[in-house]
Amino acid sequence: MNVISEAMPVLEDHNISDALDDLPVAYVEMDAHGAITRANRLTRSLHSSHAGELIGKLAWEMMPAEEQERSRASFETAMETRQDPPVARRSIYDSSGNFRVYEIHRNLIRDGDGQPTGMRVVSVDVSEMHKAQGEAERVRLWLENALEAMADAVIVTDALGFIRTINAAAEELFGWKAAELKNKVIEKALPVLSYVSDDKSKLDFTMKLDKRASGVATMLDRERRELRVEISTSPMVDKVNGSTEGVVAVLRRVAAAG
Repeated sequence: MNVISEAMPVLEDHNISDALDDLPVAYVEMDAHGAITRANRLTRSLHSSHAGELIGKLAWEMMPAEEQERSRASFETAMETRQDPPVARRSIYDSSGNFRVYEIHRNLIRDGDGQPTGMRVVSVDVSEMHKAQGEAERVRLWLENALEAMADAVIVTDALGFIRTINAAAEELFGWKAAELKNKVIEKALPVLSYVSDDKSKLDFTMKLDKRASGVATMLDRERRELRVEISTSPMVDKVNGSTEGVVAVLRRVAAAG
């Protein structure tokens, strides 16, 4: 009976190790000092150059030098505050011979009294997603810079007519800052006193979702002064699903009539 009782923990630990080895994500356990005490099969394969050295190695030693201190400090803070650290992204050198970006999920290992004795870490490779997000951010900034460089005023609304973006020329034309107009209904934020177009239509941004339009409008600026502007609108169409997401309006001041 004693022999069976003594063997049970070994059997349970063996089963746990098998289950962890089958995980499709990298799994690591560390002691209270940050030294690796357990690493599953995927972790070992990702760091094959350290195959015999992972156990006992400080977890942050496989990170770029500039990230090691931040990772170590985050670990020590979690141990001191007894709070699980937030999800983070780290560049880790793996068996591909490159630094890959991993999303790191961490929670503390605690003893029977609730005191932290180490940490569990699950790492998910998000390198492609991270790269795509970076490229999308660069494109966004490039487009914002292009919009800001335009000499004509540009206002972008969503499909319901709420202002989402205005450029510097529009700020100058109407006297409003972008932050003051964003998320306001354009007809209320920038009242239109009159509008004349070739097709005799009214200037209703929610009605301009199906085709381009142009005309001359008299509008009010921030100081309630009348502005006479040429205004051209174009629906903004999603290239993927073909739905109309909003309206882009280009405005240019014209001389007062008479």
